[in-house]
Amino acid sequence: MSTSDHSAGPVSVPASFAVTVADVELEPDDLDPGQIVSGDPVVTGKVLWESPDGKQVRGIWQITPGVVTDVEANELFVVVGGRATVEVEGGETLELGPGSACVLREGDKTVWTVHETLRKAYHISY
Repeated sequence: MSTSDHSAGPVSVPASFAVTVADVELEPDDLDPGQIVSGDPVVTGKVLWESPDGKQVRGIWQITPGVVTDVEANELFVVVGGRATVEVEGGETLELGPGSACVLREGDKTVWTVHETLRKAYHISY
């Protein structure tokens, strides 16, 4: 005899899907004016999936040319278009372009110099 409770029913899992990253229509995303070092960068994005507990997010993000600062999340992303140089405080300088896969550590302080509008597909874990 089982003592587990099945009264809650099955957990709903979203269907698998695919998108063409370059064609996804993005929505305006806030960029704190205090993060802008130079230029007039504009950020857009689209969350494609988020875990029920909010601890994992997958989506697409884009930024136009300029220089901005950030404090990073635990993130893996792949650049699908554009170019940027990311300086990690106390660490490496990362040159990013189409096809670059990048891993950022939570808490890393970075300076992003975006040379050409950069679009990436990302996975963040909180």
